[in-house]
Amino acid sequence: MGEYGKEVYGQPRRDGHAMQSFVPTSAAITVANSAAWSDLLALLRGRRIVALTGAGCSTESGIPDYRGAGTVRRARNPIQFREYLGSDAMRQRYWARSFTGWTRVAHAEPNGAHRALAELERAGVVGGIITQNVDRLHHAAGSRRVIELHGALEEVVCLRCGAMESRRELQARLRSLNPQWREEVAVEHAPDGDAELDAPMIADFRIAHCRVCHGDLKPNVVFFGENVAKPTVDKAWALFDEAEVLLVAGSSLAVFSGFRFVRRAAERGIPIAIVNIGPTRGDNLASIRVEGRLGTLLPALSSALL
Repeated sequence: MGEYGKEVYGQPRRDGHAMQSFVPTSAAITVANSAAWSDLLALLRGRRIVALTGAGCSTESGIPDYRGAGTVRRARNPIQFREYLGSDAMRQRYWARSFTGWTRVAHAEPNGAHRALAELERAGVVGGIITQNVDRLHHAAGSRRVIELHGALEEVVCLRCGAMESRRELQARLRSLNPQWREEVAVEHAPDGDAELDAPMIADFRIAHCRVCHGDLKPNVVFFGENVAKPTVDKAWALFDEAEVLLVAGSSLAVFSGFRFVRRAAERGIPIAIVNIGPTRGDNLASIRVEGRLGTLLPALSSALL
């Protein structure tokens, strides 16, 4: 996998080696310890923050993550880019599931974590957000400088001619093609805007094609096994270069496209603060790690820093 690839590693690495000089002994303390909160504020206060966010930012908005305890089985093994390109049946399967799962994403609202980061950006404390999320909730909360590493479900792109279409418009076309379907049939929802469905249902689903050239459509997101576009990565690195501290919020860092920013921060001696529920791949590189619900913790952080 190249520099711009989206790749998942099964277990967090613990190979800090030369970077361990940046890791204090307090890296694993939790929010229950008041000293941890004081240390976090001391680390962030007076420094320009760049935030790196993941699915944990959106779970309190009703969007499940990939690796939490309640994650459905398929979400732990999401669709591969090669499979999507090479199989009509796989595309049919994706769009049937997406049709039923889209409503949850479309109706999701920003939570306290999104609003707190937007507030910190308006105040000039946060320089911007590099996000692995595809739900556009940072934008909805008012954040302006957001680099979407993995794209956004709000957009659909033609694989043949590159024409773009709104996902909401596509939903209406899919509804017309499948009048017998109800969008609320799904019981289990996955984090990438789709849902679990029985195979017999999928076989009857009619997919839509590009309105310009009748080519195959794809959500404008980076599938697993697909490369993140170089211009997007370049913009993310440009924002990262402004960081005096890197704040990781709601990411397990299991995907390399996010973890590389933590690794680069450690190499440069930039302090790293991780706020998450559960362990992350970057814990041994962090200056401090605080465990807690982001919808509560980040608003408290905003109040304390402003």
